[in-house]
Amino acid sequence: MPERQINITLGTAGHIDHGKTALVKLLTGCDTDRLKEEKERGMSIELGFAPCKIGGIEVGIVDVPGHEHFIKTMVAGATGIDGVILVIAADDGVMPQTREHFDILTLLGVGHGFIALTKIDRASAERIEAVRGQIAELVRGTFLEGAPVLGISNVTGEGFDTFYPGLVALVESIRPKGVEGVFRLPVERTFSVQGYGTVVTGIPVSGSAHVGDEVVLVPKGFSGRINAIQVYTEESDAAKAGQCAAINVRHWDHRAIDRGDVLTVAGYFEAAQWYACKLRLLAHEGVALKNGGQVKFHTGTSETPAKVYLVDAERMGPGEERFVQVRLDRPVVAGPGDSFIVRNLSPVLTVGGGTIIEATAARVKRNDARVMADLAERAAAITSEKAFVEYALKAAGDGATTDDLAHRTKVLRNRAASIVGELKVGGTAVEIAPALFLHSVAAAEKEKEVVEAVKDFLAEHPETQGIALDELREKSGLARPLFDGVLGRLTAAGRLAETQGRVSLPGHRAAVPEGDRRLAESIEALFRAKPFAPPGVDEAAAATGASKADAERVMKMLVESGRLVRLPEGLYFHGEAIAQARTKIVAFIEREGKLESVKFKYIIDTTRRYAIPLLDYFDRIGVTLRVGNTRYLKGRG
Repeated sequence: MPERQINITLGTAGHIDHGKTALVKLLTGCDTDRLKEEKERGMSIELGFAPCKIGGIEVGIVDVPGHEHFIKTMVAGATGIDGVILVIAADDGVMPQTREHFDILTLLGVGHGFIALTKIDRASAERIEAVRGQIAELVRGTFLEGAPVLGISNVTGEGFDTFYPGLVALVESIRPKGVEGVFRLPVERTFSVQGYGTVVTGIPVSGSAHVGDEVVLVPKGFSGRINAIQVYTEESDAAKAGQCAAINVRHWDHRAIDRGDVLTVAGYFEAAQWYACKLRLLAHEGVALKNGGQVKFHTGTSETPAKVYLVDAERMGPGEERFVQVRLDRPVVAGPGDSFIVRNLSPVLTVGGGTIIEATAARVKRNDARVMADLAERAAAITSEKAFVEYALKAAGDGATTDDLAHRTKVLRNRAASIVGELKVGGTAVEIAPALFLHSVAAAEKEKEVVEAVKDFLAEHPETQGIALDELREKSGLARPLFDGVLGRLTAAGRLAETQGRVSLPGHRAAVPEGDRRLAESIEALFRAKPFAPPGVDEAAAATGASKADAERVMKMLVESGRLVRLPEGLYFHGEAIAQARTKIVAFIEREGKLESVKFKYIIDTTRRYAIPLLDYFDRIGVTLRVGNTRYLKGRG
């Protein structure tokens, strides 16, 4: 019966020459020292991948190098593992790289494992007991406290009967990674295979990819299609998060691909130089980091010099945890929730690590309570897809599409759309325009701003019917789709009213200022007296004894209030006259079927000077339709 393949990867870790590679060969039959240089030097300088069949289940094992010079390679391997076999030789005991490897595993958040006490054939019972005491001291207060310490000889096989059940128990205790996310594989190495072309290897940290899928390599910008996949050296239709995988993309040049590049799908990831992070320093004596301190920054399979800026302090000491911003010397691809390690440049040693929160556009303001609160909110949000989508929606002040949210949160588009749907049902997300969403808090804030803008305008201009739509949109600073959506919600809720392109408060009536009221009443009386032969500005000024400027200003107020209507060529009509003329036109055409233009002046008892502009006005507002010199009711002619 074939083994069941699951997406779990175990890693070995420990000091050089403590038997990690030999242990992997004993378990798997694979020699992970695959490079000629490795054979000659007798040590692993690159990551070794091997399939391991444990209790009817096939998992992967990564053998990482133990020499201090290759710590960066060890970090690359440890990033993708689910559980660790910490290898300690019985004759040597706990050594410097044992401690550093273990520190790195702890900082990277590995939560499962046990200790393999190798070379028990080379040590006395007393020595083995002494090393067990060293181990107990090493793991006290860590994820390996209380974990089994299983003795084994890679040469004689002594202890295997106890070791193997412990390995089975470790595998059974690990929950495989979810494979629903965006596929992402940090490249560990690349090479070319005759007949296939370029192959990249590594452990996907999220999602899954299938033969035939379109993929991209960032930051290089290459795009292509997956031609073939191997998982644990066997042909496979898919590569899943947590599996040691080799992926063939035929036409790429393997010489242009570097460790630290990332194989993923388009539309989600790009390289960045600034990252907001949560950093914890190791609680070792002498470990410290000052603001702007230079380090080596390891995440995924990338390693680059960087500067660490403390957001709210000048210095960090042993065991401290703080929010920081990291500026990398070169852009690196990473995602929210990724683990990282920082190492001193001199002396070269691991000092801390933590979790990447998110890429940032630039340096944030230091010692700012709002910045700190936002970082804390983001750090909490990235632990949940739904919480992070909600945070991103709230942070998108001008609204966001589901594609926008998917890109920022690195959540698959269909999943982001589903989450937005849930938030919409719960009232947290508001579809402010077709496919454009606002957080309910942001929607309320923008609605309040628009209402306040209308109130302020009416306070300054009580004589008007309201603020013009374009002016209100300009004051609001909102893009048109967002503005239209906000205004639509406000009018639907009865908080604002829109009439003839002007927006006001419900129940608002234009009011002429007290100082102009008498002149306004006199001018309005002139228009009522001659509804279809109304005065112009000069005539109104002369009849009321006002200056032309005052008459023009008050007539403008009356237009704003809707009492007068201004037509082209400086003609004004009272609103009541417009209503009467409309009634007469509609009644005539309904009775006669049409209206010849020349007849209209007789219907309202006026001259051509006033009749033709009125007819053109009714054409313009959609009451009538002109065909030659004949008018019909619009929609009926």
